[in-house]
Amino acid sequence: MSKLYLALLHHPVYNKRKEVVTTCITGFDLHDIARSAVTFGIKKYFVVNPLPTQRSFAQRIFEFWMDEGSREFNWTRAEAFQLIRITDTLESVIAEITEVEGQRPKVIATSAKPRGTIKFESLRQELKEKDGAYLLLFGTGWGMADEAFEGVDGVLDPIVGPTEYNHLSVRSAVAIILDRLLGN
Repeated sequence: MSKLYLALLHHPVYNKRKEVVTTCITGFDLHDIARSAVTFGIKKYFVVNPLPTQRSFAQRIFEFWMDEGSREFNWTRAEAFQLIRITDTLESVIAEITEVEGQRPKVIATSAKPRGTIKFESLRQELKEKDGAYLLLFGTGWGMADEAFEGVDGVLDPIVGPTEYNHLSVRSAVAIILDRLLGN
């Protein structure tokens, strides 16, 4: 079975005018994605933001939930938060995984747009059959900027529902994708 990691990119991403921006870290993304990550056996959940003030904000939330009193109050939240790693660049994420695993992870991007080259079932099988490390990239804002796709090993097909509407929260997208790839 493969070792699966997640990264939530806050830069480079688009705003609704398709300008490349850096988005803010939200407490909901920390809490909810960490809970999905622990549910599906993810090895580490990286929160990537180049702004020191944003990383400091996330670190304060992290430290609150890792505090002894908070751990006693809500131990399941603390368990999920143990998976979080706050960092500044995607390159640092890949370097850390490479150091831990002894090999570069296969990097798979996600997108709400139909630019996917990898079917869910295909990646699901690959994750079951291979031993390597994989990194799933998720974007915030209005999606990852084109430059974020440079150097990835593939792009997962988008989540498609029965309507034309396709702008899920990243928390919802992560939960759906993890269930499709790792759920029973």
